[in-house]
Amino acid sequence: MGNKTNGILALLGIGALAYWKYKKSTPEEQQAVKDKFNSAKNNLNKWGNDLKDKANDVASQAQSKFDEAKAKVEDTASNI
Repeated sequence: MGNKTNGILALLGIGALAYWKYKKSTPEEQQAVKDKFNSAKNNLNKWGNDLKDKANDVASQAQSKFDEAKAKVEDTASNI
């Protein structure tokens, strides 16, 4: 439990330091930080959407293969 608590406290301290530094920076520097965050958010959203599309493609392929195998089994069962 001690390591978890220390880790959380460290993250809070880093966050507080970053917030303090952000508030003391010039408006141009603040805008640069905002732009970096927005760029990172957009990249993360794009990556997530790409991952979601690939997962849907794989699921669709798996479903079609399952349907083919099911049809094959039904054909074989009807011929017996």
